[in-house]
Amino acid sequence: SSLMAKSNARRSVRHFIDLIDIRPADLRAIIADARAMKKARGRRKRPLAGQTMAMIFDKPSTRTRISFEVGMK
Repeated sequence: SSLMAKSNARRSVRHFIDLIDIRPADLRAIIADARAMKKARGRRKRPLAGQTMAMIFDKPSTRTRISFEVGMK
């Protein structure tokens, strides 16, 4: 089932720390959602409205933080 289709449903918090920790089916769902979002780009003004993303860095990284912030906006 698609994570995007469940965007309005309540979900438990899941952390993507390392690629090895994610199940293959979940990774396929993430990739399918990304493809669908890319294809729908322009038709929806804010596809992630109401969603939250947090970033925790081991070391200070202004360039990476800003890149992610711009991408999330």
